[in-house]
Amino acid sequence: MKAIIIDDEPLARSIVKEYLQHHPDIELLQECNDGFEGVKAINQHQPDLIFLDIQMPKINGFEMLELIDNPPAVIFTTAFEAYAIKAFETFAVDYLLKPFSQERFDKALQKLLLQQKNSGEKTKEIVEAAAQSPMQSNRVVVKDGGKIKIIPVPQIQYLEAADDYVKIITNDGAFLKKKTMQFFEDSLQPFHFARVHRSYIINTQLITRIDAHEKDSHLVLLSTGMRIPVSKAGFAKLKEILGL
Repeated sequence: MKAIIIDDEPLARSIVKEYLQHHPDIELLQECNDGFEGVKAINQHQPDLIFLDIQMPKINGFEMLELIDNPPAVIFTTAFEAYAIKAFETFAVDYLLKPFSQERFDKALQKLLLQQKNSGEKTKEIVEAAAQSPMQSNRVVVKDGGKIKIIPVPQIQYLEAADDYVKIITNDGAFLKKKTMQFFEDSLQPFHFARVHRSYIINTQLITRIDAHEKDSHLVLLSTGMRIPVSKAGFAKLKEILGL
């Protein structure tokens, strides 16, 4: 089994390396200091397992996993118990609360090996669940060519369905993220964003006018000048949000 350590604390990485010496069947391929390095290393080496810190500079562990199309098995490591969200228990993905012992480390590996067949899918599920938590709701991380861009949520003007992706329209241009409209509908703050159409979610702070259009439909005008179609259900939702 091939592994990568992703943690911004050198001491934490050295402890995992020390504990791994008791597991000769696991080959350590690389150590990464942050999530940006982690994305590159995972894409390059395609590891079976990563040891991932959650709270790191630049992007956190959950955001990093969102950028990986086929995430490997993950054992999370964290010094913050608040990050031990219910998703860990729900999807049986183990996490190590720092400081952890060799015995606790060994148990996490044993648990992982027993569940290895489904570990990749469990990683995806925990990322989806983490996105619904308040700590993840203030920004969106996307890949922009070979770069990683962090988009503050208030800069999002609207989102548009684009096949298997969602197009995120911002002050700095448009970006694609491989998620569903339902994902964003669930994770973006209600009363700041509204799904007004099956293909559109808008920033309600940018609404300047709502015009009647065709039968049972409307058009909403944003302060950017963009006109977005509004379905019958979307109009009912907007009336509720805007208190009309």
